[in-house]
Amino acid sequence: MRLDGAFLSVGSSSFVDFLATHDPTLLPSTKVPEGAAIETTHGTTIVAATFDGGVVMAGDRRATMGNVIAQRDIQKVFPADEFSCVGIAGTAGIAVEITRLFQVELEHYEKIERTVLSTDGKANRLATLIRANLAMAMQGLAVVPLFAAFDPSSGAGRIFAFDVTGNKNEEHSFHSVGSGSTFARSSLKKLYRHDMTETEAVTAVIQALYDAADDDTATGGPDLARRIFPLVSVITSEGYRAYTPAETESIANEVVAARMSQPNGPAAPLT
Repeated sequence: MRLDGAFLSVGSSSFVDFLATHDPTLLPSTKVPEGAAIETTHGTTIVAATFDGGVVMAGDRRATMGNVIAQRDIQKVFPADEFSCVGIAGTAGIAVEITRLFQVELEHYEKIERTVLSTDGKANRLATLIRANLAMAMQGLAVVPLFAAFDPSSGAGRIFAFDVTGNKNEEHSFHSVGSGSTFARSSLKKLYRHDMTETEAVTAVIQALYDAADDDTATGGPDLARRIFPLVSVITSEGYRAYTPAETESIANEVVAARMSQPNGPAAPLT
């Protein structure tokens, strides 16, 4: 079988542009039948926070379908490349598909250009993929990811949030998306400090997810009986690292134990 012109043409280093030329059917679908009533699985709450030397991202494990818990241990945080990651909220199936396409997009660019895309470039590419899903978002199948990366040029962690149109905003210090995001951000407002260590930042985001689960039924808190805990990933100058289940469990157990005597969580000073 001979390769078609898309494989041989000189042009964009974007893998998405290549697919659009070679076989658009391989791209995420952009239309569903009008008036279709579709029950879909939704991911809920993702939080991210910068610390001295990097950025941490964490997500709860619950996926819902209407008022039903569809899955208790869904993965919502994925590595994008060596120095970045994506957390997904919204329609789970489409979000995972877009995340996988984004991973290939970054790898394809690196192979073609023989250099790594800048942090801002990565965020822009993700915004383009989200914008391409607008038709489905208008029909209720929205994807709202959170993007975090360690920027080698500045030596610091960075966080980017998006809306369903692909509008990109850099969030400084911390941010959260998903159904429990209001409660998680409120928690981080009280707990966050710019000089936090990695361990303190991880503890803070787990506290924020606990608070989100406390007030939002779609967000799952630490499940001690099933030993299901949040997914935590950290990115520093050494690259992306996902916390092991044992590491996360240790911190989550400390958070839960403290809540036994202080159910509303740690109190922030008034001054």
